[in-house]
Amino acid sequence: MPAPRPAAVPGERAFCQRIARLAVRSLYAELVLYPKPGLVSLVDNGSHADMTAATFLRSMFALRRFFSDITHAGMHDAPFHALKRLGIDAEARMLRATAGINTHRGAIFCLGMLCAAIGRCHASGAALTAGRVHATLLDGWGRELGAHSVDAEAHSNGSRARSAYAASGAREEGARGFPSVFHVGLPALRRTLDAGRGMRAARIDALFALMARISDTNVYHRGGPEGASTVRRQARAFVARGGTASPDWEARARACHRDFVAARLSPGGAADLLGAACLLQAVTVG
Repeated sequence: MPAPRPAAVPGERAFCQRIARLAVRSLYAELVLYPKPGLVSLVDNGSHADMTAATFLRSMFALRRFFSDITHAGMHDAPFHALKRLGIDAEARMLRATAGINTHRGAIFCLGMLCAAIGRCHASGAALTAGRVHATLLDGWGRELGAHSVDAEAHSNGSRARSAYAASGAREEGARGFPSVFHVGLPALRRTLDAGRGMRAARIDALFALMARISDTNVYHRGGPEGASTVRRQARAFVARGGTASPDWEARARACHRDFVAARLSPGGAADLLGAACLLQAVTVG
C-alpha cells in the first residue's frame, strides 16, 4: 500500500516540485552524457543487452512524484522508515515502468536521501550548501542509514557481490552519508567548471573520478575482482593524464568505453553517484 502523503502548503509544494525536477534532470544529464564507459546513453546501450535509453526515460518519468514526496517528507523530519517506504513504492513504480528492469534502484536510494536532506535543510532555514546538506543527512538519518546497509536484501546482485568480494554499493555509501558524492564527485565536477571547460567535461571528469575511487558492486557482479581492477586502473589513468584538460581526452574516453563494452563492464554505481553530484551542483550554493 503506498505511503500516505502529508499535506503540503503551496510554498512547500513549489519547493518540492522544483527539487524533484532537478533530480530528474540530474538523472537525465547522466543518461545523455557520452562517451561514458560501459553505460547506457542516447548513442548506444553500452554493456547492456536488456535496456536502452528509452528504458531509462520511462523509469525517470515514473520517479517524478517520488522525488517530490521524499523532499516533502524530509521537510517534516520524517523518520527513516517513512523514507524507506517511499523508496520501496518508487522502486515498484520503476519496475512496472521498465517491465522488471532495474534502471535506477541505486539512484532511488541515493538521490532520494539527498532530496530528503535538502528538504530538511530548507525547512530549517539554513543555506543550501553541500556541507550543510551532508551534515543534515547524517544528523537526521545517519544511524538508520548505517543499520540499513547491514540489512541489505539477501538476493540482489549487489548483495552477492558484497558477500563475494567485500565490494561496496549504494547502501554502503549511504551508511556513511555518500562521502564519494560530497568529497569526490562534486569537487571534481566543480574543479572542471572553475577551469572553464563546461558542464559536459565536468560530468566526464566527475564520473572518471568516481570510477577511480569507489568499489562498485555493479562492476564486481559483472567482472569480479579482475573487472573491478580494470575499471579503477583505466579511470585512474584517465585522471592522471589530466582528464578532460588533455587534448585527446575524448578519444581516450571512447577507447575506455569500447574496452568496457568488450568486457561487459558497467560502472553503474559510479553513474548513480554522478547523478547525485549533478543534483547537488544544481541545488547548492557552495
